[in-house]
Amino acid sequence: MKRNFKYLILTLSCGAMFAASSCKEWLEIYPENSQPSITYWQTKEEVESVLMSGYYYLRDLVIPTLIPYGELRAGCIYNIKNYSNLQSFMVKPTDKSLCDWGGFYKIINVANTVIKNAPSAQERDATYDISVMRSHQSEAYFLRALAYFYLVRNWREVPLITEPYEDDSFSMKIPKSSEDTLIAQIREDIRMGLASGAKESFDTNWETKGRGTKWALYALGADVCLWAEDYDAAITYCDGILNAQRAGAPEFLSTPTHSSWFSIFNPGNSNESIYEVQWNYEEGQTNTLPILFDDSNADREYVISESLTQEFKNEYRMTLSEFKEAVRTSYGGFYIKSEREFNSYVWKYMGSKTLSDRRTPTYYDPNFIIYRVAEVMLMKAEALVLRSGGENTDDKVAAMQLINQIRTRSNLDIETNATPEGVESLDEEAMLEKILYERKMELVGEGKIWYDFLRFGRRNDNKYKSEFLIDNCITYNRQVGEAWLRTVLGNDNALFLPISKEELDANDQLVQNPYYN
Repeated sequence: MKRNFKYLILTLSCGAMFAASSCKEWLEIYPENSQPSITYWQTKEEVESVLMSGYYYLRDLVIPTLIPYGELRAGCIYNIKNYSNLQSFMVKPTDKSLCDWGGFYKIINVANTVIKNAPSAQERDATYDISVMRSHQSEAYFLRALAYFYLVRNWREVPLITEPYEDDSFSMKIPKSSEDTLIAQIREDIRMGLASGAKESFDTNWETKGRGTKWALYALGADVCLWAEDYDAAITYCDGILNAQRAGAPEFLSTPTHSSWFSIFNPGNSNESIYEVQWNYEEGQTNTLPILFDDSNADREYVISESLTQEFKNEYRMTLSEFKEAVRTSYGGFYIKSEREFNSYVWKYMGSKTLSDRRTPTYYDPNFIIYRVAEVMLMKAEALVLRSGGENTDDKVAAMQLINQIRTRSNLDIETNATPEGVESLDEEAMLEKILYERKMELVGEGKIWYDFLRFGRRNDNKYKSEFLIDNCITYNRQVGEAWLRTVLGNDNALFLPISKEELDANDQLVQNPYYN
């Protein structure tokens, strides 16, 4: 059974951290113009309450931000209701809802506050064990690192803040830091989170899957290192999960059945899960994820593109011809009405525990998965290929073994044998193409594919920008013309969002992304 956090409500009235210097009330029980300080940090319960608000803010970002940011620009999933400027690469600084980074800075400020003030509470509360305090700080480091990683992947350069906003003496006018500086801070936060006493598990399963554990830090570390092109470090982080030999560690659900695979999404918090954002209908916590992807609902917004639908159809036909269960295709990753339909819908959030039944409104509480083991396997495969430029046969064989495990779990044929002879003819680009295909099909709707296209295209000084970024966006993103996509994606600055006009007006230290000047 899923459970969720009991949050202390923080009454931040500002929409964006830097845009509103009048944002003064952090906790309504304290005086205006200040956050809780010495008078507040008295007990471990108070630290826990503030920490939980960081998870609350993250949950608040899933539907309006994490999904569209991670999906729409790639075009594999597109919005049919709002016709978003995001998916057509026409975001303007005045489009506040599309370039608002305030939610991420709320998370960062919560993390900064806990990191700084938890030791004060630990000194005052005799029941606040130092190991618990360090665990709280570890979770705060995880939240801060995750929030900054989203900021880097969407804006590239943003203000770096590691001190909490506690009163009006804190200056909101802070310039941007470089991408390299931000990535270095994120990696340091991950190291600090692990060194601070990150837990492997909590008392309940929903907490183990819904809070920043050691496993969540490992998964985030691997993701960040792939972005930073530090492939040996990425492999080390992946192995921390994949080679864990202990009870309670996340594990790949290898049984090739629909019921096993779909348990990742309903009821959720499966053994394969590493970190997922939590809802629970029993606590009155529901969301609109099922509605947004449901073709039978007038308020649906997201559809799988024609090209990706065809790829799902091809997988379905492959399993059908061999009389095997289509584990991640029909009623898995996608749902389609008939062979005549050109578009399909992500089923992960719509489906119930039975094969073809939809969730009822009472159970509109699917979790949103940030990391799971299948993705870690594909991250390791990517790092193995890239660390030797596709030249090391042993690395390619190991990468292909991971790819084949993903395919076998879905009852799909193995395209390439994981042997030296099997991978001999595959160069770096061919191997990466196979990995990207598996990510695209396995993780559809999980807010990943735009960052994948971006990472694959930008690495090694844009070595594969045409193949993995531009060509893929043209294939899947049919909301705008090919000529426009080639033009806009050819400009490296256009790959990132503008700073909102509201932020620029409030902070004269900020410099706009040059593409939007």
